[in-house]
Order: sequence, then structure tokens, then C-alpha cells
Amino acid sequence: MAAAPPQVQWMPPPQQGLPGCPPGLEYLTQVDQLLVNQQIELLEIMTGFETQNKYKVRNSLGQQVYFAAEDSNCCLRQYCGPSRPFGMQILDNNQREVIHLERPLRCSSWCCFCCLQTMEVQSPPGTVIGFVEQDCSLVYPWFSLKNADGETVLKIKGPLCPCKCCYDVEFQVLSADGTQEVGKISKKWSGLAKEYFTDADNFGVTFPMDLDVKMKAVMLAATFLIDFMFFEDNQNNRNN
Repeated sequence: MAAAPPQVQWMPPPQQGLPGCPPGLEYLTQVDQLLVNQQIELLEIMTGFETQNKYKVRNSLGQQVYFAAEDSNCCLRQYCGPSRPFGMQILDNNQREVIHLERPLRCSSWCCFCCLQTMEVQSPPGTVIGFVEQDCSLVYPWFSLKNADGETVLKIKGPLCPCKCCYDVEFQVLSADGTQEVGKISKKWSGLAKEYFTDADNFGVTFPMDLDVKMKAVMLAATFLIDFMFFEDNQNNRNN
């Protein structure tokens, strides 16, 4: 008899109703690290048909904190590839949507400075708590993490060559003036076979324990945007 699949171990529900904390973000008050694992889609491996991305978000103990699911148009996934617009639902262990992300369609060319990448972060859905915005830069990738008022709270500096071959790739999370490192987003190398045959990626996100939970949510959103911009290969890329 085949063994039953292991059940998901969810992070225990934290104290509810914390002042200034959107419902469902209480989990983030208890963590200074998140692990983001993209699920492997067998249909995509076998057919090359681009499917909607899904992710499990875990804490450092391996307990699942959130489940994230892309919501996008089928035709746009095939023709726009990693540049496609999408919404993303982030659910807690009660299947309640606690964070909603919106990424509009923008040109992916590095020279289109008038049309840089952006992502809106809502929690609860419908209430904007922040933004991830790509900065104009000719050398290193830079992003601004902003609060609901559009004020820059954190910056992200990427590597000169965000290549995913044979080693981890780190994006530094810096203070608003760019002088002090306060965390990082790391794309984890997961082995030759998985990297070549799939575009399922794994990330580690670290931040100060006392960072505002809304900005922790914006950092999580930045992880998804970075994945799509630098590590999400469409079928044409894999064939090449």
C-alpha cells in the first residue's frame, strides 16, 4: 500500500488584532526569515505550456506561513512570458486572502526607463500598504520599497549579473539612503537538473524582526517580482 502523502505543517496562528497590523500579517511579527518555494508544474515540464505560478512560503522551521497563487490570463502567459501582468493571491492557513499583489504590463527592455517595473501590495485586499518600484539604473538592478504614501523605506540592490547558474544569487536590502544593509533576498541554487528542466525557483528572505509587518509584506512582494524579472524562463528560453 502506498504511503499517504505528508500533511502540510502550518505555522500556529499568532495573536490576532495587533494594533496597526492588517489581519493575517500577525504571522510576520514572529519571523525574521521566510523561505519561498515555487511548486514544480508537471504540465509545464512536459508540454512547455506556461502555467500559473504557485509558491509555498515557510518560516525557518519549515512550517508553512502562506500559500501564493498567480492569477493571470492564459494568452498573456504564453505571449508575454515573464513580462506578463498578473494578480497574486497570498492565503493564510484558513484559506483567507491576506495579501494581494498587482503587477501591470510593462516593457521588459532595460532601456525603457519610462516604463519601469512596478508592483502594488494590498493588505487586506483593496487596501494599499506599499509598492515595489524598479529604479532607473544602467549597471546594477535597483528597486525602491515604498509605503502606502509613496515614501521610500528600503532599497534593494541586485548583483551586476543576476545569473542563476551554479551558485546563489543575492539581492541586498538596504536602508532608504542605501548605506546600511538590513536584509537580503537570496535565490538559491537547486541543482543542475531542476534548474535546466524547470523554472521553479527557491528564495530566502531575511529582514529585521522589528521591521514593520507592512514592509515585510512588501519585501515578500519584491521577491516575486524579482523571480519573474530575472529567473522566470519561458519555454523559448529553455529551448534555446
